[in-house]
Amino acid sequence: MNRKKLYLALVLFSLGIMGMLSILTMDIPLPPEIQELMNERFSPAQIKLLILINPLILLIIAVAVGTLLYQKVNLRVPVIENWVGISNETVDYTEILKSGAIGGIVSGLVVVLVVLLFKPFMASEYEQLTQVLQPSLAARFLYGGITEEIYLRFGLMTLIVWISSKVLKGNKPAAYWIGIILAAIIFAVGHFPVVFNTIENPGIIILTYVLIGNSVGGLIFGWLYWKKGLESAFVAHIFIHVVLVIANIIVF
Repeated sequence: MNRKKLYLALVLFSLGIMGMLSILTMDIPLPPEIQELMNERFSPAQIKLLILINPLILLIIAVAVGTLLYQKVNLRVPVIENWVGISNETVDYTEILKSGAIGGIVSGLVVVLVVLLFKPFMASEYEQLTQVLQPSLAARFLYGGITEEIYLRFGLMTLIVWISSKVLKGNKPAAYWIGIILAAIIFAVGHFPVVFNTIENPGIIILTYVLIGNSVGGLIFGWLYWKKGLESAFVAHIFIHVVLVIANIIVF
């Protein structure tokens, strides 16, 4: 890895750490038996710090994998590449912000529609989930908007696209769509443990809601990473939370 790419990795790692630290501003739900065991051995502050270990490991892996592979499949991190001297191309900040904002707003409106469609059929289960999952604004915008995008787009999607391009023998559109779709689905399925820990015997409706509601944004963020660059996906992920925060106040 050359020096400039190392700088890019350090910038992304620093941004990811900033997002990780925002988790400390919220209460993180744990299975009751694990929570009881942790309470016996650690203080609440220590528990929060211990919970950061897994995200830190994932961040290191995602940054390393993404940095090694993203250029091999013609993906971009245009703003940071320009900062560290990897690319001398002029960065169109307006286009990055505009495409990200539009993508995030559209994603947010679709998620709101999904909630409105599913909520009448899972009222009690929805209430249980929303009571357990209450991320702070800092966690929504920094961990969700930046750290999760480094995990899922820069790390996971890049890896899947690279593997797909090897199988398909070239950087074909299908390789990117495989990466976009699988990364979005993996993120959505990653919410299932919380559902099972919160709701006894969750039904197909709540699981379908979680799958659709958490994958819609990922499809748009992945497309933006492919077409506009990683920073546009950052912006979109932040804007989806802006829409959802507003919706929680005036709609739900």
